[in-house]
Amino acid sequence: MHRYGLIGYPLTHSFSQKYFTEKFEKEGIADSRYDLFELPDPTAFPDLIASTPGLIGLNVTIPHKQAIVPFLDELDPASAGRIGAVNTIRILPDGRKIGYNTDYYGFRLSLEAWLKSLDTMPETLQALVLGNGGAAKAVTTALSDLQIRYRLISRQQTAEALAYESISPEILDEYRLIINTSPVGTYPNVEASPALPYGMLNHRHLLYDLVYNPAETRFLQQGRAHGAATHNGLPMLYLQAEKAWEIWNL
Repeated sequence: MHRYGLIGYPLTHSFSQKYFTEKFEKEGIADSRYDLFELPDPTAFPDLIASTPGLIGLNVTIPHKQAIVPFLDELDPASAGRIGAVNTIRILPDGRKIGYNTDYYGFRLSLEAWLKSLDTMPETLQALVLGNGGAAKAVTTALSDLQIRYRLISRQQTAEALAYESISPEILDEYRLIINTSPVGTYPNVEASPALPYGMLNHRHLLYDLVYNPAETRFLQQGRAHGAATHNGLPMLYLQAEKAWEIWNL
């Protein structure tokens, strides 16, 4: 039996389990299953590996995308090594565990496709990135590669990030692309949204939410109400899932 799965905490719902289970059935992939492994603490990761025979690949979600790194044998230099965060693990027959980042791939391709549909060139934009976790690291690496300047936004002002209350009309006039990399607004907390001054948004703004459940978060609803173009995280999720499958089958 080939085993795959998702590690994170909590795992109240999972796109990945549904996606891969349906993929196995649809494509006739025999002797394969995808499970959820709730891992409150990443220090339990070695025990999970030891107690799960046949484990070939794992996806990693909140809050372990950075915390899992010390428990791996190596990082793919083209993705996780550059980014410093892991969302995909490949387990080799000799037991070595290699970390990859397919969030970068999914985000970059989905963003490029969306901007193309809007006839917008990436290099004409500057971005505000909401959140500073593992997903933000993949997003900011992709933005840099696309020559999109960005500023991080966090709940508290730091040397690297602006606080939400520091966002002014001048900043929003300059930074038209706003990307939510935080889990704020994810089901079941669907009434929550990042603390943006939504009344300052207009038709020139582009709002991208990595959250995919619900399909339209309060963040996107409020942006759309003020004329902004909006895009959710589902296309990114499909792209990163297929990239993970490709990696597990190298």
